[in-house]
Amino acid sequence: MKKLDEMTLEELWQLFPIILAEHNPNWRIWYNEEIVNLKGILHKGIEYYHIGSTAIKEIWAKPIIDILIVVNVKSEIAQIAKRLQDNDYIIMSQSSNRISLNKGYTQNGFSEKVFHLHIRLKDDIDELYFCKYLNEHFEVAKEYEKLKLQLWKEFEHNRDGYTTAKTEFIKKYTLLAKEFYCTFN
Repeated sequence: MKKLDEMTLEELWQLFPIILAEHNPNWRIWYNEEIVNLKGILHKGIEYYHIGSTAIKEIWAKPIIDILIVVNVKSEIAQIAKRLQDNDYIIMSQSSNRISLNKGYTQNGFSEKVFHLHIRLKDDIDELYFCKYLNEHFEVAKEYEKLKLQLWKEFEHNRDGYTTAKTEFIKKYTLLAKEFYCTFN
């Protein structure tokens, strides 16, 4: 059996298809448990946020807990990623200002608990605006859920296609959220 890092993107998409599930109250519990774990691994002064669809009340989501880790200085990004790699997280993607890691992917598919960590600087937190807006605007959250359910089977084995198909909606409401919250701050 191939190791995960030896698989092509297409093989990974077959092993880890898009799966949507009804909102699960355990997602918040798992997020809180993982934050305790992360605080034991990383230094103080880091901000943590539950983002992604599992953070949006009452909508269907991929059962993957997305956690935004916000740091103050660019040099901290690589240092934190290294600490996380030493503690069973795998780098998914990276650029000079962002690193994403995951935990819960195995050669046999998903573990019961799957986490995606997104390490970012304070000025790169669009997902936080989006989640907050959808949690405060239920009708928009339900529109997003409907879109996700429509795209699910079409892109079940194409994560990039699924993400791209949601991009226009996400950008629209992220921009609205930033305008809305910046007006009230």
